[in-house]
Amino acid sequence: MRVTEVKDRSTQQRFLNIVEGLYKNDPNYIRPLDQDIEKVFDQHANPFFKHGECTRWILEDERGNTIGRIAAFINQKKAHLYEKPTGGIGFFESVNQQDAANLLFDTAKAWLKERNIEVMEGPVNFGENDSFWGLLVEGFTPASYGMNYHLPYYHNLFTNYGFKTAYEQLTNIVDISIPFPERFTKIANWVASKPTYSFEHFKKTNASKYISDLMEIYNDGWKNFENFVPIKKETLEESFKQMEIIMDEKLIWFAYANGEPASFVVIIPDANQMIKGFNGKLGLLQKLKFAYRRWKGINRMRAIVMGTKQAYQKHGLESALFIKLKEYVIPKNQYNELELSWVGDFNEKMLAIHEATGARFGKKHLTLRVDI
Repeated sequence: MRVTEVKDRSTQQRFLNIVEGLYKNDPNYIRPLDQDIEKVFDQHANPFFKHGECTRWILEDERGNTIGRIAAFINQKKAHLYEKPTGGIGFFESVNQQDAANLLFDTAKAWLKERNIEVMEGPVNFGENDSFWGLLVEGFTPASYGMNYHLPYYHNLFTNYGFKTAYEQLTNIVDISIPFPERFTKIANWVASKPTYSFEHFKKTNASKYISDLMEIYNDGWKNFENFVPIKKETLEESFKQMEIIMDEKLIWFAYANGEPASFVVIIPDANQMIKGFNGKLGLLQKLKFAYRRWKGINRMRAIVMGTKQAYQKHGLESALFIKLKEYVIPKNQYNELELSWVGDFNEKMLAIHEATGARFGKKHLTLRVDI
């Protein structure tokens, strides 16, 4: 077997196209758009290159067939927040051979070790954790946009190498047709009626304001979590730019306390329902199909991030935001499912909100680590 670093158009295409053979018999697999993956490795498109580096490889067998791939990342702003310097791996794919997987892991490990990294974490992304993050181990149903989907045997490939679970990533599902639990609704309506609180949905015409509000809330609400790195406005601007083509303004809500940004939820229509069958491509034909499917409407949403300032946690603002969301969604008679993805098993407050909505279990991903 031979490992080759991706440095030209040929190896780039082989890196992208390996999924064709691996998932050809899996009806639940929806291939991500090639352009979304390539943005991760584009120094001009990915702001994380300003404080980090990454590379990627493909693995060939003796006959020259591509049988695996992997990428390795270092985010210098985050690497040294851990007990030991930590780097990441991601975009792992492999045939069901432990020696093949081991060679990929060894290659990434050697690259990280050369850069004084002592722990390898994955599968993660060279970017925010709302996309391409975690190893799917439960809930092998069609993934929503940005969520990883894997073959069931991947877990063994990781654990046999020595990876241990760092934390679980839990995704839960809200059935829109079922009313929220009575207690949840009672609290939400009481909070929403208080004169000190106001609620607004995102507006593209004033995007800069809402992005600034989101950054303020997020950085306050999440600052006490281990290894937290404040999010930058330019990162959020890039994320909203990428979402724009599928964004529904009235699925993104903010709560204000006497005019102060206090809580938010960002929900997007599930673009995977629009790109299914595109095989990673977005040419003219695919764009026409995408536009038609978007016009026709899809029935699943994904909540990609929520946050509440610490001063307003346990005030019920999240409940009120969900009520505002339903006031818009129910009359549309379009969406029937809201995916709440993902929440770490360490985030008890957010998991409690999931439970309060009456959400059911959807999927479990793992973020794993191994010492180098």
